[in-house]
Formats: sequence, C-alpha cells, structure tokens
Amino acid sequence: MTSPSRRSFRIKGTATTFLAVVVTNLGAMARSEGFSLNSPEIKANGTIAAKHVFNGFGCTGENISPALSWSQAPPQTQSFALLVHDGDAPTGGSGWWHWLVVDIPASSSKLLAGAGRADGMSLPQGARQIRTDYGSPGWGGPCPPVGNAPHRYTFTLHALKVKRLELPPDPSAALVGFMVNSQSLGKASFTALYGR
Repeated sequence: MTSPSRRSFRIKGTATTFLAVVVTNLGAMARSEGFSLNSPEIKANGTIAAKHVFNGFGCTGENISPALSWSQAPPQTQSFALLVHDGDAPTGGSGWWHWLVVDIPASSSKLLAGAGRADGMSLPQGARQIRTDYGSPGWGGPCPPVGNAPHRYTFTLHALKVKRLELPPDPSAALVGFMVNSQSLGKASFTALYGR
C-alpha cells in the first residue's frame, strides 16, 4: 500500500509534468504566432490573375506559379511544405489540390515565380513536388467551372519538425496532407479568389 506522502509526491510530479508540457506548447504557439505567408502577385482575398490560371480544361491561362515568401517560422523548423487547395471544387467533398511541395529546406524563405514548373528545376534544392489533382506534379492553376461563384484557393505553408517526409515515390495528396499535418509545428496561410 502506498503511503500518503508517496501518493502526494506522485500526484505533484504528474501535475508538474503536465504543467511543463502546457508551458512548452504555449511557448511554441507564441513563437509561431508571427509566422506569415505572402505573395507579391496575389493579395489575400484578392483575385488571382490570368497568368496563374491553368491552361486546359477550357481555361486559357499561362499556368505560372506565383512568387511566395514567408517569415518568422517557428525556431524548431526543420523543413517546410506548401499545399494549395480549392475547397470549393465540385468533387463531392475532397476539393482540388493545385500544388503540393514538400521537403523545402528550413533555410528557404521564398519560392520564385514559375518555380512550380513540372521539372522542379526552380525549386530550392531538395524540394519535391507531388502529383496534383490534374494528374501531374507542379503548379496547376485555377480553372473552376463556368458560372460557379468564385472559388477560394487557400495557400498554406507548414513548418515541419522533420527534414524530410517519409513518403512513397508517388503518394496521394491525401497521404501528403496527413503526413504534413502530423509533423506540423505551425502554419501560415492566405486565401485568394478566382471565377469565370
């Protein structure tokens, strides 16, 4: 039978451990509060220009990925992952993935305009593009159905606690999303619109 003094010590130790975890997590949240993602070409809540629109499926854009930059990532960041998603796409609930880039080095703070070419040559060294819902890797710009209300395109950059995600050679966007969220220290995002 445990003596009252020992039981008291265990409870106190558990409370101390719990408090330490809470303080650590609050500290990490406070450090990532300033984490931001921006584009000089696409303003938050603004309209996406034709040069970024997909060229195909009835759309006639230039399909050029926008320049992006970010700052104040959590100090523990080991890499970044960028996910661009249209939750308004009429797919029965899954939305549409327009760009997925993983394993972006922690030393990076931007992606150049046009970095989303399928060959990935303009991405930071080591970064990897994943197949989008258009069926190939690289930037796939907006191309919503004619007559729909403007769709919302959300650009989200995750700061990750690992240098590389453990992914198979051709993962699904859903698997990438799962792995990214499981390793995320914090995220920064903005949403822009496009309709036709």
